[in-house]
Amino acid sequence: MKKILLIFIVFALAFVLIACEDKETNTGNTGTGVVPIPDDTFCKDINSDYNYETLDYQLVWSDEFNGDELNMSNWKHEIGGSGWGNNELQYYTDRSDNSYVQNGSLFIKLIKESYEDNNYTSARLVSKDLQDFKYGKFEISAKLPRGKGTWPAIWMMPTSSYYGVWPNSGEIDIMEHVGYDFGNVHHSIHTEFFNHPLNTQKSGSDYYENLDTIFHKYSLEWLPDKLMFYVDDQIKFTYDVNAYDCVKKGHWPFDKDFFVILNLAFGGFWGGAQGIDSSLTEATFEIDYVRVYQDDSFN
Repeated sequence: MKKILLIFIVFALAFVLIACEDKETNTGNTGTGVVPIPDDTFCKDINSDYNYETLDYQLVWSDEFNGDELNMSNWKHEIGGSGWGNNELQYYTDRSDNSYVQNGSLFIKLIKESYEDNNYTSARLVSKDLQDFKYGKFEISAKLPRGKGTWPAIWMMPTSSYYGVWPNSGEIDIMEHVGYDFGNVHHSIHTEFFNHPLNTQKSGSDYYENLDTIFHKYSLEWLPDKLMFYVDDQIKFTYDVNAYDCVKKGHWPFDKDFFVILNLAFGGFWGGAQGIDSSLTEATFEIDYVRVYQDDSFN
């Protein structure tokens, strides 16, 4: 009897130790600094307790790009030239040759030149850890570059990979354009369930003739249960998570802080899908302003 009791105690202790170890692992205590990924077994609690018709948006942040210098309290440069996960050809710098403020606009300039083992330079500006947002209306006025191989983008990424590495924590593409298909503006979202490697991404697009000669306003309205994309105040694409009876993190990781990205890439899996114009020596992505509006009910 004592022997049986001793065996039972040993097994009980082993169970407690295993349970404690699992609990510690699930809290993200792995030394990586990664936030734990919530279990996707259960339906998420989506906040739809707002009156869409009475939203009172107020300007909470903007950059009008006045003056003659980039406001470094709003932006920082991401630097490098390793392809950026898309086999891109440019090296992103923080040089004033590639990004500068002039005449009330931000200019991101692609230059054909030999630099750090790359044949092109450009810039990628992010608001991460400086200006991060959850929900609201985002408006960006811009002129897009011409040139086969150019790939300008206005987009958002999560400040923290709360739900795991890309695409699990989400991506919001407010505007993307590829030079070989000039005129077609694309809007899309990426999540664990919906992303381009699986060919399941959710997206919309429309055609415009004068993207490079006049400013167009590219907008995102990000609500607790839907994402709506506009060009010049005309709605072009909506992703509404209410379409799913049981909303999981794979459907909707868009309940955490995101930051804004402005960049001009060259080549890559999409930008260079039909080749590049090797005679192109420079191209410019001009941004007139970035404005963010929010409603108090989302706080």
